[in-house]
Amino acid sequence: MEIVKTGIPDVLIIKPRVYNDDRGYFFESYNRSDFTAAGIGADFMQDNESRSMKGVLRGLHFQKPPYAQGKLVRVVSGAVLDVAVDLRRNSPWFGKWVSVELTDQNKWMCWIPAGFAHGFISLEDNTVFIYKCTNVYNAASEGSVRWNDTDLNINWGNIIPVLSPKDQAAPLFRDLGNIF
Repeated sequence: MEIVKTGIPDVLIIKPRVYNDDRGYFFESYNRSDFTAAGIGADFMQDNESRSMKGVLRGLHFQKPPYAQGKLVRVVSGAVLDVAVDLRRNSPWFGKWVSVELTDQNKWMCWIPAGFAHGFISLEDNTVFIYKCTNVYNAASEGSVRWNDTDLNINWGNIIPVLSPKDQAAPLFRDLGNIF
């Protein structure tokens, strides 16, 4: 496993060792010892999965304390542009974002600690996206940030997004207040 720091050092790209042969492939998607050695001492409480058509944008979502979630995300089939936005007021990266393309071909994962808004846009039809969370979902603690907020200026690429009504109406970054 190779760990790569992003422009926000707390958000990590995990590149697993993939063993290919004429039968297919094998890789460890999670090994507690390896992750702990890499500084990811997460205790996962919930797994989620979604399937999206090309252009579906999900996010930018987060859970407020005490239900804040760290997420280990990856693509099983298809491809996404995955985005994390730092919402931690005392962070030197507050209001900054990073993105990474996760695909079924590269098999990369992204670790997004608690205190971040997270979202992705599907780059292919029938993309299956899975993620492990460090806390359970709590409807009263959910929050979101507008995907196209001009203060964040996230580059989602040239795909016209398909959004849920909730994501269309998400608040602007400047209106969030002090969450983390």
